[in-house]
Amino acid sequence: MITTNTPADAEWEPHAQRLADELAAAGKFTDPRLAEAVRAVPRHAFVPTYHQQTPDGSWAQRTSVDDLAAVYSNTVLITALARTATGGTTVLSSSTQPGLMTRMIEALNLADGARVLEVGTGTGYNAALLAHRLGDEQVCSVDVEADLVELARQRLAELGYHPTLVVGDGAAGLPEHAPFDAIIATCAVPAIPWAWIEQVRPGGVILTDLKPAPGAGSLVRLTRTAEDRAEGRFDPTYAAFMDLRHTAGDNPAGFQVERDHGQAEHRTTSLDPNTPWTSLLVWFLASFDLGPGISYGYTLPESGAVPVRSDTAPTACWMATPDGSWAEIALASDNGQHEVAEGGLRRLWQLVENAHDTWTELGQPGWNRFGLTVTREMHTVWFDHPDGKRAWHIASH
Repeated sequence: MITTNTPADAEWEPHAQRLADELAAAGKFTDPRLAEAVRAVPRHAFVPTYHQQTPDGSWAQRTSVDDLAAVYSNTVLITALARTATGGTTVLSSSTQPGLMTRMIEALNLADGARVLEVGTGTGYNAALLAHRLGDEQVCSVDVEADLVELARQRLAELGYHPTLVVGDGAAGLPEHAPFDAIIATCAVPAIPWAWIEQVRPGGVILTDLKPAPGAGSLVRLTRTAEDRAEGRFDPTYAAFMDLRHTAGDNPAGFQVERDHGQAEHRTTSLDPNTPWTSLLVWFLASFDLGPGISYGYTLPESGAVPVRSDTAPTACWMATPDGSWAEIALASDNGQHEVAEGGLRRLWQLVENAHDTWTELGQPGWNRFGLTVTREMHTVWFDHPDGKRAWHIASH
């Protein structure tokens, strides 16, 4: 057991104990050593301040010791913001839900002495949990943001933890420290980097958020079953992380496609326009036809000379792809039918409808009915069994 120099900012220990108890009761872990780690690692030391969105859409900075109950709750804490190319604000870094962290760590099925690579150091809190569980020398962590790594290093050291922290592109892994028994990535990737598979030993595990397209995918746990193959299933519960960034501060802006309703094809649909947000498996299946570069969102009503209020209800949802294709679906309905306008080379909403039909034909399955096989050339998503009749393909990167 590691003895740490815990901060004396406030009476945080009862909050950490409560969090551990709540996570255990919610089934977020069963390993008593993880409970010990949650009780021993002060989350507020890694997140002394965080950002909270206000009702008007702006962001306010909060001080953690002022509300330890909130910090020691099973919630995401936004730790860094960045300006977008269009002048908006986007999340650059966050402290993941503790329950998701512990669930992911337990899913690795780590034995004493296991060596782990964490991709996405962030605040360092997850690295502290791992170091408490396994020991400093067994834990490596990499992040592209040098300032975040340095802060994490300082905060870990102040608590008596000294895992190996490296600044770099997480997609490359850490070959100089391989092989690992497990790689846990707290970021989303469009395909599993082959370097990760090369850097886990045979029988080793990779756990990450696979998102072939924005918002389309979830956690997948792979085992390296051969030199050139890894295979496993998606986690039963949906999870989402921010995209892995290859360079510091990299935050690619979305694109806009002009939606000319005068040149569009118009029809109706009975499928809920909110499907990309409410039927995540349908969106995942649709992504194989839509492609990786999709952009989507909601349409606000025309404002004219009067500014649109931030709480104004949207009128439609839209999606677009880099080839100029687009679709806009009205949120209001008439006898269950929503107006659809589609333009460009492809009929995007039709692809979503096709995916919904496929999901329905399969019996509306959950995430754990789907699996993934990765080779150097191809990612194959399969239903129920790797040799089954239903399969979708993604080119390996």
